[in-house]
Amino acid sequence: METMYTRAPRRRKGGGAWYTMLFLLFIAAAMGVWFIYMKFIPNQHITVPDYGMEHPITYQGELMDQGAVIDKDEVLLPITAVQKVLGPDEPIYYEAATGSLVLTTNNKVLRLKTDALTAELNQKPYELHIAAQTKDNAVYIPITPLEELYGLKAEYKADTGIVILLQAGESIQQAKALKSKGSAIRAKTSIHSPIAEKVPQGEVVRIWGEEDGWLFVQGPQGQIGFMQKSSVELASIEKVPQATKEEAFIPWKVLGKKINLTWEAVYEKNPDPASIGSSLKGVNVVSPTWFELQDGKGTIEGKADPAYVRWAHKQGMQVWALFSNGFEPEQTTEALAKADTRFKMIRQLLAFAETYDLQGINIDFENVRTSDKANLVQFVRELTPLLHEEGLVVSIDVTPKSNSELWSLFLDRTALGRTVDYMMVMAYDEHWSSSPVAGSVASLAWTENSVKRIIEEDGVPANKLILSMPLYTRIWTEQGGKVSSKAVGMDKVKDIIASKKLTPKFDQASGQNYVEYTENGALNRIWIEDAKSIQSRVKLMRELDLAGVATWNRSFQTSSIWSVIDEAINKRP
Repeated sequence: METMYTRAPRRRKGGGAWYTMLFLLFIAAAMGVWFIYMKFIPNQHITVPDYGMEHPITYQGELMDQGAVIDKDEVLLPITAVQKVLGPDEPIYYEAATGSLVLTTNNKVLRLKTDALTAELNQKPYELHIAAQTKDNAVYIPITPLEELYGLKAEYKADTGIVILLQAGESIQQAKALKSKGSAIRAKTSIHSPIAEKVPQGEVVRIWGEEDGWLFVQGPQGQIGFMQKSSVELASIEKVPQATKEEAFIPWKVLGKKINLTWEAVYEKNPDPASIGSSLKGVNVVSPTWFELQDGKGTIEGKADPAYVRWAHKQGMQVWALFSNGFEPEQTTEALAKADTRFKMIRQLLAFAETYDLQGINIDFENVRTSDKANLVQFVRELTPLLHEEGLVVSIDVTPKSNSELWSLFLDRTALGRTVDYMMVMAYDEHWSSSPVAGSVASLAWTENSVKRIIEEDGVPANKLILSMPLYTRIWTEQGGKVSSKAVGMDKVKDIIASKKLTPKFDQASGQNYVEYTENGALNRIWIEDAKSIQSRVKLMRELDLAGVATWNRSFQTSSIWSVIDEAINKRP
């Protein structure tokens, strides 16, 4: 049988490669279409953002954590939002227990309560259209008083429910939409990102910034997002109107001269003005310690003497009566904690000032807990505008900075310095009555450092600071490893030096004259306050260009010291 062979048909070479090529071309084409889409075809879908609240608030393009309340077409803002716009220099006080709200400016104090349409502006009736209210544990304030006091503006967009906050004096760059079919505001910097708002041609947007070559804007309906630069052209700059300008209070000072104040320590009874006469050469302000807090309910005891006021005025001196907290921390905490109690104290001080024809109030709160720091500032913020309205100068006494809670840490010198007219730096008690070591009451280097720290670290202007100098010193007794002291006036030290025939030596470290002597087996040491130490401090005041000097207190004087101070203040360079 013959075997037959047949040749299999030869496959055409390259067939598989052809299919592969077609597949790759298809992929390339698809990628090209995808690339063209990604690069040139924008997303036209409008997706309204969900802010998670009915009336979201924006400020400078930023969404705030809490929304607004709309009541009878008036916008009410949460305290947190208002505080963020105003900043820490304009704190709003809220007292949950009573619903009390206090808003302050340099010249105004507005007191209101939640759910109440009646309020007080500088002690006069102030009617509200909508009451402040609480909702979901947040406190809301109507925009009307906020606009009146701070110039704060709120634009409400009814279609979207968005509230736009604008700060007084703010300048905002605007841009005009160019696209005939509307310019898109998108959620992200991509044409494929959904549209939050389409802005009709000719309408303006606010520009808040720029990111990845896109403008960060806010549209006419309040939506925020990104817009291509090519879809708008720059327009005018919007200027938010300033708040109604308040007339600045100009505190009293002697034209061309420095303040020269002395405190009059009044413990049991007032001094006889006739015994003082005209001996206080150069003194232009006296501050008698007349008013003292008596309890946590805000009761103030007064010891004012009309005869003393008449004498001071006859001598050409102003009277800035001192108000003390009695150095009692418990009653101070209680009195400062409530808005109504603070206002009770303020009303009493205003009445005292009117009754006794005072020109100022000097606040002297000492031995205060650090936890009361904010409430002390709030008290001064509420007090100052009302005293200013009556033409009264407001000053406060502060200690040098230290780590002592009750002596120093409770003082917010920065905030207080923004509010008061003058700040007395009590530059004494470097070594205090129970100090474990003997030393100067106020060495010159320590005094200089104390003042400079308040200027440099706390930002209190030098022209608000008054350098307070001691007219007293301490006799230090060292015996058996124990140290004790007693405060004495200038004449007493002079008597000791004369009776014991001592020769003072200048102590370079303290910048003062110094003596020591042994008595009854104990070493007695005195860093002397005299003409030399006082002249050095007045010179320091002039070098730092402070507002003036003060002395604690008149009863520690030696009669010649007033001429020394006056001549040192007015000494020509």
